[in-house]
Amino acid sequence: MTTPTPGQPSRTAASPQASFSTLPLSPAMLDNLRQLGYTEMTPIQAASLPIALLGKDLIAQAKTGSGKTAAFALAVLANLNPRRFAVQALVLCPTRELADQVTVELRRLARAQDNIKIVTLCGGVPMRMQNASLEHGAHIAVGTPGRIMDHLQRGTLDLSALNTLVLDEADRMLDMGFFDDIATVARQCPPERQTLLFSATYPEGIDKIAKQFLREPQQVKVEAQHNASLIEQRFYEVTRANRLQAVAQLLQHFRPVSTLAFCNTKQRCKELVELLQAQGFSALALYGELEQRERDQVLAQFANRSCSVLVATDVASRGLDITQLEAVINVDISPDPEVHVHRIGRTGRAGETGLALSLASMDEMGYVGKIDQYQQQASVWHKLDELTPASQEPLLPPMMTLQILGGRKEKIRAGDVLGALTGEAGYTREQIGKINVTEFCTFVAVDRRVAREAAARLNAGKVKGKSVKVRLLDVA
Repeated sequence: MTTPTPGQPSRTAASPQASFSTLPLSPAMLDNLRQLGYTEMTPIQAASLPIALLGKDLIAQAKTGSGKTAAFALAVLANLNPRRFAVQALVLCPTRELADQVTVELRRLARAQDNIKIVTLCGGVPMRMQNASLEHGAHIAVGTPGRIMDHLQRGTLDLSALNTLVLDEADRMLDMGFFDDIATVARQCPPERQTLLFSATYPEGIDKIAKQFLREPQQVKVEAQHNASLIEQRFYEVTRANRLQAVAQLLQHFRPVSTLAFCNTKQRCKELVELLQAQGFSALALYGELEQRERDQVLAQFANRSCSVLVATDVASRGLDITQLEAVINVDISPDPEVHVHRIGRTGRAGETGLALSLASMDEMGYVGKIDQYQQQASVWHKLDELTPASQEPLLPPMMTLQILGGRKEKIRAGDVLGALTGEAGYTREQIGKINVTEFCTFVAVDRRVAREAAARLNAGKVKGKSVKVRLLDVA
């Protein structure tokens, strides 16, 4: 692997599969990795971990879903002294959802070590609760730039013992205008720390961060991790007048259970969701200005298959890792071919096949040409008039979501909810889907055929010996 000049990320080819046992990790960590099903390293892990475990600064470019969280988490954990109750590592993330995902992964990987305490510091949660967690001591803090700055200004977060700073999804933090916040936080970290920067793309701002806050960083780049052979790509020519209706035609023809539809603007997202909902589709929008509570609710419903179509902008969708995504629709063509590949790589994962359906008007043909060049293959075109409804039945998701007012704060666990539904309420395990426990509420997916009845039974029964309030979240 080469170390390029700063500012020029290396074009590292996908590394051959390598075992975690080739790394200088403790036997307990290697055993934990085996238990978690981590056998072979992904290309970004194989490229970055040997560098990170040597304590060197790193710029790693890799797509969401490539295994980058474990790549920096293993380096962070290897660098910790469990007996020292001080914040030794800080992970900066662009959004609360990503911070929550990183915290969950860190906790899973930290099981092999003695009593590692990890705190999440994001907006939307009262400061006093986070202050209490910090007062009891923590080894790792994971959070968003704004809330981390709040704690630094109030003196509730001390970074004097910090040895590792991680900037996760740095390009998205730059998109969101966080450069000054990142700079403020980095300046309060000890200068002799290790800095690990992970990014899906390489905008100019990354160079600026690298020059100011990283010391002789090594750079690695791993190409998109999806298997292109598992993704069927189709392009359809559209006009301004029929673009949104074409999305409805695609959905009725292919009838995917879960579809992520990308738009270039928030306004287009709103217009498409309005059209789809008016035609009876279960569709929700995800864009930057949504309040955190709404965002959590939308993501929970889509991830647990209670919503058929999530319509999103690129910035809003970063950090999402949705399993079993049958289709991606590019409602608008991205001007950046790398973004296009990033979008379609959300489907066709874990050996599953996927559909990537792209709508292009005449004035977007130049963008399509760039995509063809980037992928080194010609686009395959189909006609809209080939599309016919596969069924007259409405396209409904298989699940519906129950929202329980109570979460981690009330010490509710997923097992408690599952036990209430499969015990006293009398449902089978197969009728219950994903259970997502957040700070203040819990989302549980239930087979839509019994969802209303399940909500009534839970309201009349108890979870963990306590009465709870439950409401059914209905997607228009």
